[in-house]
Amino acid sequence: MKFGLHIGQQNISMEEMRKTWTWADTAGFDWVDVWDHFYEAPPVDGNGSCFEATTCMAAMACETKNVRIGVLVLGMNYRHPAILANALVTIDHLSNGRLEIGLGAGWHQQEYAGYGIPFLPIGQRMDILEEGVKVVRMLTTQDRSDFEGKYFQLHNAACNPKPVQARPRIWIGGNGEKRTLRIAARHADGWNTPYPSVEEFKRLSGVLDQWCEKEGRDPASIERNVNLSFHMAATPAHLERAEQQYRETWGPASEAMRNRGVVVGLPEQAIDLVGRLKDAGAARVNIAQRPPLDWDGLHAWAEQVIPAFAAT
Repeated sequence: MKFGLHIGQQNISMEEMRKTWTWADTAGFDWVDVWDHFYEAPPVDGNGSCFEATTCMAAMACETKNVRIGVLVLGMNYRHPAILANALVTIDHLSNGRLEIGLGAGWHQQEYAGYGIPFLPIGQRMDILEEGVKVVRMLTTQDRSDFEGKYFQLHNAACNPKPVQARPRIWIGGNGEKRTLRIAARHADGWNTPYPSVEEFKRLSGVLDQWCEKEGRDPASIERNVNLSFHMAATPAHLERAEQQYRETWGPASEAMRNRGVVVGLPEQAIDLVGRLKDAGAARVNIAQRPPLDWDGLHAWAEQVIPAFAAT
């Protein structure tokens, strides 16, 4: 079992973010990622601060030595894949080959409205995602690329230099059973699912297996990540504080989320949850952080939960 740290870079100082990823680099995590939003998520009023994703990835690449540098996930509907491919290659060089590429269709309608970007129907956004995945893959692995899609075109296009890695891994994020998981089966090296219960993860993973079968793909070739909203208390004395932070993060959705993919309670309960996800086929658990960060909880995770799976 591997462990990642997902930093939602909203309402947090750059100093705190840098402290977080440099700490994670030597705390037993193998992966650190950011998200790709411009407004708060879950949506509030758009007045909170939110640092941009690819520049944060570049900073992480320069300030860490061990962890994979990820993003869950870049919104293909507002990032042209050819421009994005060049930025991602640069990050791969800055990190000496530690880049992980997460791509998705985008969902945060307030961001689109605020920036005047058309919020297309989900079917069209999924079409854009699939074309974008193909473009990013071509540009990061081929000397020259030609592509004629409905939304994107390449004409003898180059993207140089090539990444340090021969073939950077592409992750598809989301839970859509008809399109998202089929796109993952066709194109992805990994699939990331946000906040599922163990039962829901197991069911969705089975749907991905079915799509792999239809696409002629070995299901074992796709790694599976789970994002968990992190609200673990380090000790019983910290339970009330962790519960308050959980409620502030999820607001009206708090009770519904409690039955989904959240880490609440104490380290022993977290170990049980991770163990059940591992048994269901998860290769990595990413704990998703929102400020204010609970450093007591983070240290307890690194010192008690991660070592419990050291041999697995």
